[in-house]
Formats: sequence, structure tokens, C-alpha cells
Amino acid sequence: MKLLQYIQKLPNGYCEVRYNNAKYSVTKSVFNNEKSYKIYASELGGKNFISLNYYCTSQREILKPCEMPVTKVVHFLENYELIC
Repeated sequence: MKLLQYIQKLPNGYCEVRYNNAKYSVTKSVFNNEKSYKIYASELGGKNFISLNYYCTSQREILKPCEMPVTKVVHFLENYELIC
């Protein structure tokens, strides 16, 4: 599955997911007629977080993690379980 499909599975606005045996609050914002996305996930009761921007251009899709490794963001997107 492409990363965009994992992003689109998250509802717009707020939801909760399970990731690595922990619960996370997730906020997804959509911009530019679904051409760009911002996701921020924060571990409830913990210190871990995930932050990213994702852009869809006419030529390619671009993942921009916010001050964290790409592998951390990709692992989160591929492995979260939607709770809400």
C-alpha cells in the first residue's frame, strides 16, 4: 500500500490509534484539495510523537518528516491501528 493510502485512512481532524502497544492522539489536517496533509500524533501518557507533512504534486508524492527519521514516520503509517 502507498503511504498516501495510509494517510487517507485516518479521518480528518482528531482520532486515536494504537501503535507499538501504546495509544496515540492523531490530528490530520488536509489542504489544497487533498494535495497536502499534515499529521501530528502524540503518545497518550508518554513522550513519543510523530509529525509529518505529505505533498502530492503532478510529478510525485513527497514525504517531509518534521525533525525525525523518515523510517520512524513510515513505520508509524504502516503499523498504526485505528481506534475511533
